[in-house]
Amino acid sequence: MTKPRLSLARIVEMNLGFLGLQFSFGLQQANMAPIYGYLGADEATLPLLWLAGPVTGLLVQPLIGAMSDRTNTRLGRRTPYFLIGAVLCSLCLLAMPYSRALWIAASLLWILDAANNVTMEPYRAYVGDRLAEDQRATGFLTQSAFTGLAQTLSYLAPSLLVWIGFDKDAVDANGIPDITRIAFLIGAILSLSTIVWSVWRVPELPLPPAEQARLDAEPLTLRVALADLKIALVEMPKPMRQLALAMLCQWYAMFAYWQFITFALARSLHGTVDTASTAFRDTVLTVGQLGAFYNAVAFAAALALMPLAKRHGAKRVHACCLAASGVAMLAIPALPSEGWLFVAMIGIGIGWAGMMGNPYIMLTGMIPPARNGVYMGIFNMFIVIPMMIESLSVPLFYRSLLGGDARGVILLGGALMLLGALATVLVGRGPRRVAAQV
Repeated sequence: MTKPRLSLARIVEMNLGFLGLQFSFGLQQANMAPIYGYLGADEATLPLLWLAGPVTGLLVQPLIGAMSDRTNTRLGRRTPYFLIGAVLCSLCLLAMPYSRALWIAASLLWILDAANNVTMEPYRAYVGDRLAEDQRATGFLTQSAFTGLAQTLSYLAPSLLVWIGFDKDAVDANGIPDITRIAFLIGAILSLSTIVWSVWRVPELPLPPAEQARLDAEPLTLRVALADLKIALVEMPKPMRQLALAMLCQWYAMFAYWQFITFALARSLHGTVDTASTAFRDTVLTVGQLGAFYNAVAFAAALALMPLAKRHGAKRVHACCLAASGVAMLAIPALPSEGWLFVAMIGIGIGWAGMMGNPYIMLTGMIPPARNGVYMGIFNMFIVIPMMIESLSVPLFYRSLLGGDARGVILLGGALMLLGALATVLVGRGPRRVAAQV
């Protein structure tokens, strides 16, 4: 069935839900490490407290992707998952900054990440389903642009609240600032409203008759979904397997960056490790502003990457993006002032834009359209397994090899980004059809 071409405005609307989804992720990236610190977490154990995201991603996304391939409802095959995930996500965002103990915050993060994962891969598959092949680069890089915009706003939200008059030092009995609670409230509203808008304005296409007949003959069951997942793993295209090393390097590095950047800059800018100090809260705001800036760069870079990916191929463009991010991470621990840190954020933003768009352009040229959902879910394993490895490995050498200094983790991340760039270049082009996409 020939897919109708969409105007740029419709492509933007269909991806608006990514604004709410990524605002939620941005709140986690900017605030979970400080929240854990306020609640008394030991710095070396931070990666273990972040295990919720990779573990739920590993368990949830491949299965949900396989299930969405076989789901057949009046709303469509992907839409039910968007809506269920968005509701759960909003509820968890409302509750998170009211956590009274470390275990409560960690438990809510597990539910929040599971909800985000229920939404994420069906959303990516929906873009692959809905767009003609020559519009997919625009579709996925529009998602990347919304990721940059949403995370710019989420990182900047606490600072904006301070600038309009809220007291940055006003905290509750648990040490969590009032501005954090308000930012999470904004995230809860956006998470649900933007996804509802997207699926209302750009509904899914009706299934082709042959696909409808196939689903009628073998409807969705857990057994069938697991069988589809197993078959897809066995039949995974070779170029997709080759992406695994590049994904390992870049996602290990980025996850470590999110966990430790606040603690690294607290040392380099203020010489403190005291999470109850004013200097640490100032660092949290600085990290939010830096994060907002690199996500703004990512938003602009994603738009610039659209013609570049079409002209030069997503693989080459992505390798350059990772290299820019790696150089920036290597520089960060030695930078003497906030001004120079904003310069480094240009490299981080370019890398982040590439990570959120280019691999998916490469992937859609490698996989059969009927298995978009399951392969998008499996591809997420290439993200969450590196996160799990990072979470389990960093506590083992954080003190013994890095001296308990968070700046060493940022340097490690920079080296891995450069290795990821090299691994991306080495990904084989495969069959002719793959070469056109990669």
